[in-house]
Amino acid sequence: MSEPVPSSVAELAGLVIELRAANAGLREVIAAQGERIAAQEVALAAQAAELAELKQRLGKDSSTSNRPPSSDSPYRKPERRSSRRSSGRDPGKQDGAPGSAMPLVDNPNETIICDPDSCADCGADLRGARVTGTARRQITDVLAPPPPWVTEYRIITRACPCCAARTPGETPAGVTGRAQYGPGVLGRAAELLCGHYLPVARAARLMASMLGVSVSTGFMAGVRGRAARLLEREFLPRVRELLRQVGVLHVDETPVRADGGLAYVHAASTKFLTAMHTGGRTTDDIDAGKILPGYTGTIVRDGYAGYVHLIDAHHAWCGAHLLRDLTGLRPSPTRRVVAGLGGRAPVGRGETVTGTPVRCMNRIGAVGWPTGRPSGRSP
Repeated sequence: MSEPVPSSVAELAGLVIELRAANAGLREVIAAQGERIAAQEVALAAQAAELAELKQRLGKDSSTSNRPPSSDSPYRKPERRSSRRSSGRDPGKQDGAPGSAMPLVDNPNETIICDPDSCADCGADLRGARVTGTARRQITDVLAPPPPWVTEYRIITRACPCCAARTPGETPAGVTGRAQYGPGVLGRAAELLCGHYLPVARAARLMASMLGVSVSTGFMAGVRGRAARLLEREFLPRVRELLRQVGVLHVDETPVRADGGLAYVHAASTKFLTAMHTGGRTTDDIDAGKILPGYTGTIVRDGYAGYVHLIDAHHAWCGAHLLRDLTGLRPSPTRRVVAGLGGRAPVGRGETVTGTPVRCMNRIGAVGWPTGRPSGRSP
């Protein structure tokens, strides 16, 4: 039932006052609800951003982050994210490419003459007949391993006729045991074990079959340590000295199993020189390689914060890790942009790629691109 219509001016004035008061209350309610809705929208946006970040972290693997391949789940095949494209060419030698053939040597070890005795048509004797052509064909092969070359040192001891003291003869350096292997055997054993990564037992069998030297697995097991000690004493100091002089140095670290536990291999390298050492991931472990402390060139590295204490050097972001960070971004158009880079020069900080901000540059701002001195913050 509708309310009665006011019949006087006073009633109308009172009704207007009531309606204005009700309207003001409704406005307050609407304003409060608007504030709550705005706050909820902000909270939802923050939660959506956090959820997207968590999903991005869960989706990261060695192809989209600094994680090593060993951290990838064995139960999930990672999505193909390679920026390489098919060239469309058939495998093998390409049309127009120069070929290569096994060359003939000018001084073969043995020459065998294949001279016909009689004519293949009529059977006539060809001895003394005119030679019309000579074709050369060569076979390169290996001989059976020769027997080991054994050198015996007979150490003569003589008694002094004056004081009766006994004096033995002086032996060459390195001849210390009653029977031992020479440097040639040690070098070939180190090549099989350290250069070709063969197991000890298999390397020992190859030594016997290819060189004719039957060595024990115990001898082969000790070759790595002997070679490492020789390298550390004679070779690596010179390599470290040369690496400290280069203008651009690539550094990296990767986890390995060493001495029954987890350790890290630290590498400093150029195209021709590499020095490695094992340790943890602290700054002291990084400096233990005796190359980076005081280095004033450019270090090309990943985003590990353990390098930021090297304030004398310029720091450059590794292109491979930069592509991984760009690949890990969302949405998907960025991934197509990364594929389009194809290893070419990346963009600088603050620039955009086809309208997509390169936000990962904020995460690596401590290193900068292409060079810059670290600010002390963790990348």
